[in-house]
Formats: sequence, structure tokens, C-alpha cells
Amino acid sequence: MKWLGAVLIGPSLWFAIFLGVYGLHGLICGQWGTVDTGARAVLIAAWAVGGALFLPFLHFLPVTQTRGIDLPRAGLWFGLGATVFTLFPVAITSSCG
Repeated sequence: MKWLGAVLIGPSLWFAIFLGVYGLHGLICGQWGTVDTGARAVLIAAWAVGGALFLPFLHFLPVTQTRGIDLPRAGLWFGLGATVFTLFPVAITSSCG
């Protein structure tokens, strides 16, 4: 069970960051109706902090030569890639409406 939990850290962290950034975008659009420069800075900061949350996990999970044991690190890399790729539009280019 511990191994399975470690494998799911990356996707779970991506999911939490995804909910947070999109929720923040919804709050900004619902409250002000537009994404101005300050709101965009907040979205980019939330996106960057979310991406940085992967770094401690990548640092502390051991690197091994066995494929089955290396799956937790692969999950972290997939989660980091998904965070960068899926949240880029809302943090950088999106607008309300």
C-alpha cells in the first residue's frame, strides 16, 4: 500500500493544483469579471508554487534501478508535466467569458 500511495502522489498533487488554479480563476472572473494584470500575476504565482511543490518529492524519493520501484518518480514527473501543460492556458492566456 505504501508503494501505491507513492505512485499516486504525482497525479494527486496535479489534481489539487488543477482545482486550486481553476478555482482561483473562477473566483477572479466571478468577482471582477476580467483578468487584469494583478489577477494574472496571482494566477501565475499559484501555478509556479504548485509546480514547485513537486520538487521536494522528487528530491526525497529514492532513485532505484528496478522499474517497479521507479514508478513513484515517474508519476511525479508525469504530474509535473501535466501541471505545466494543462495550467499554462488558464495562467497565461485565458480571460473571462
